[in-house]
Amino acid sequence: MYKYFYWLIIVILVTACNDQDQEIDPDTVFRYNEHANVTSLDPAFAKDQRNIWVCNLLFNGLVKLDKNLEVVPDLAARWEIDSTATVYTFYLKEDVYFNDAFAKARTVTAQDFKYSLERLLDPKTASPGASVMQNVKSIKALGTLKLEITLDQPFPAFLGLLSMKYCSVVPDGSTNLRERPIGTGPFYLKQWQENVKMVLRKNPYYFEKDENNIQLPYLEAVAITFKTDKQSEFLEFAQGNLDFINAIDPSYKDELLTTAGTLKLKYINDVHLKKSPFLNTEYLGIKIDNEPPELQSKKLRKAINYGFDRNKMIKYLRNSIGTPAVHGFIPKGLPAGGVVKGYSYNPALSKKLIDSYKEESGDLKPSITISTGANYLDLCEFIQKEMQKIGLEVKIDVMTPSALRQARKEGQLDIFRSSWIADYPDAQNYLALFYSKNFSPSGSNYTHFSNSVYDELYEKSIASTNAGFRKNLYVKMDSIIIEEAPIVPLYYDQSVRFISKNVINLESNAVNMLDLTRVKKSS
Repeated sequence: MYKYFYWLIIVILVTACNDQDQEIDPDTVFRYNEHANVTSLDPAFAKDQRNIWVCNLLFNGLVKLDKNLEVVPDLAARWEIDSTATVYTFYLKEDVYFNDAFAKARTVTAQDFKYSLERLLDPKTASPGASVMQNVKSIKALGTLKLEITLDQPFPAFLGLLSMKYCSVVPDGSTNLRERPIGTGPFYLKQWQENVKMVLRKNPYYFEKDENNIQLPYLEAVAITFKTDKQSEFLEFAQGNLDFINAIDPSYKDELLTTAGTLKLKYINDVHLKKSPFLNTEYLGIKIDNEPPELQSKKLRKAINYGFDRNKMIKYLRNSIGTPAVHGFIPKGLPAGGVVKGYSYNPALSKKLIDSYKEESGDLKPSITISTGANYLDLCEFIQKEMQKIGLEVKIDVMTPSALRQARKEGQLDIFRSSWIADYPDAQNYLALFYSKNFSPSGSNYTHFSNSVYDELYEKSIASTNAGFRKNLYVKMDSIIIEEAPIVPLYYDQSVRFISKNVINLESNAVNMLDLTRVKKSS
């Protein structure tokens, strides 16, 4: 069955080729599965990893992040920031072309960037990336290759914000980008059968070359399937029908990894295991303004945090992939990350807090409900068993990922399993989740946490250009979050990739971006 699937992909690629008589060498095709399904190819909707990965193959922005999370040029050759730290002037590279998959190729101009960034704020676009531009006062094209962006006030993380895929350039006036993306990236869309398969082809107009002056990318095509079952995804990888799988899943973790997090002997000759720090905090969010009295009690929220062993959970349920979240919400690798002391396992204190809550409230059988997707059910069941030992009943509601996201956004869940992956390399990215003006559904404050001291510190941090001062503010804010406990930090994730050994140059990075620009495959 798997060999049939493999050759079916090759047939698809051959029929998708510009030259119908030219077959594509399988060694130039990169194959992966996206279990969550891509919802849009418009970068204005590149919110989730599934969309971000494909948009990264199709589009470019002014700047991007390198493997060290430093902001480096992408389509901007260079930039200047004035003395007020509010005016950014970008000078674009020459001879960068939009691909001609759906339109005649032409060069990228400053007007294209002006259109692309301004459309994020257009209510008709309804982009979830609108917040990226919330501090922008004006955008001006000062010539064919000169762009000026003026901010309302200094914002040190602005360049990092511009590295997000929301800020990719599209042609001025372009429409229907969801299905007909016109970009400048290393690949262009050739075929998309929604929820079944997608084929990307090498962009012959791509602007980058390697150190030997060879045009990139090296690959001729990318083949993406959309199988939702992770066990099936793993079997296809094991059969050689996929070139890599991303992250670890309970359905196959014990087949691939030891409890120490190393690759099992039977796979060492065929598979590379690549792990790297990943700016992603996994947590339980608690919507503290919902009706259940249990969640309005800080004592009970703290009791949940103290009541389970994160080290044991990571070792046996994650095969040592990730770091127990015993610090604040900000992960290591960012300013203030790993500084604040969080919650360690203390079942005696947890029980004392629960007993105190029972005495104060008269509620002798407190109960909470955790909503989660199936992929994290084992973690939630572990917490459920640990909490029931000390007097707190825990119910678990398993939902589909899309239903969970929608219900979380609309405030319908009391406690929800979630994660926050850094969109840009600044701790402000994490702390914005608890700013009261970002209440969901219009913002990302899903817990509806509100604290006047926190808000004041947050507003000071986004207005300051002093890195040391901002770090101190970040530490104070993270401390407030730990003290008030609107969340239960679970673990700080790692980027884990299982890669076929014939794949060359596929690097891991702290934001888990998929970059295939320099990837090759050996015979």
